[in-house]
Amino acid sequence: MELSTIRLELPIILKLQNVLIIFLLFIFLIATAEATEYTVEPIPSDQFGVPVNGEKVVEVQIIEISYWEFLLWLATVNILAAVDLLYSKRIIFSIAGYKIVNSRNVLDNPSRLNIYTYIKTNPGAYISEIVGNIGLDREIIKYHVKTLEAQNKIEAYREGGKTRFFENNFTYNEDEMRVISALQNVTNQRIILEILTSKCDTNISLAHELGVSRATVSWYIKNLREIDLITEIKEGRNTIYRINPVYELVVEKHIKNFQDSDNN
Repeated sequence: MELSTIRLELPIILKLQNVLIIFLLFIFLIATAEATEYTVEPIPSDQFGVPVNGEKVVEVQIIEISYWEFLLWLATVNILAAVDLLYSKRIIFSIAGYKIVNSRNVLDNPSRLNIYTYIKTNPGAYISEIVGNIGLDREIIKYHVKTLEAQNKIEAYREGGKTRFFENNFTYNEDEMRVISALQNVTNQRIILEILTSKCDTNISLAHELGVSRATVSWYIKNLREIDLITEIKEGRNTIYRINPVYELVVEKHIKNFQDSDNN
């Protein structure tokens, strides 16, 4: 008769070991809970509560708990101890001189707070713009921006190969971020304003008003059409530009903000 060999891989052995430890712990808890009870009785006396040798007598309040309540209490203590062990890494990092960044202390860093404030007051800001206005090293700003994004203080909006950042407090929806990003460009802003007010709505009139070539206007219009902010209507031989009705209210709202900031 051929004997077969059973091999236990290391993960299986470890699992069996853990099961055995849990089983032994459970037996220990049961044994602890069912330990023999002892009753301590005072020396018999004629009067209840009278000291035998002049000692002070204090009545002890006895709290009775059930067996399952005891097990629940014991399990709670062990769980809390395990949680403390999990968070012991905070102590290690503190000893090493590091600080764990979370949503509550992410703005404690002065440079990070400065970057966050700039993005909050200048929605749609991008890295090069922040570098030029904050005055910090580009890599340092990228690090702080990444930290702010990880802690949900800001959110990134990516379109046209450029990443812009907005305060992440649900102030801006997708449409608003798209419009604001487009309005960051001064030429886009002028073209959109002319079309919105119906002053100029053709390639020729826009080129004349802005003082640029028709090819330049066509290039900007092409980009605005790709993000759906501008639509075209054929009227005979002319092409008339219109603001996409989906974004018209958003455009009216935010282009006014840009005009007010320019005037100030």
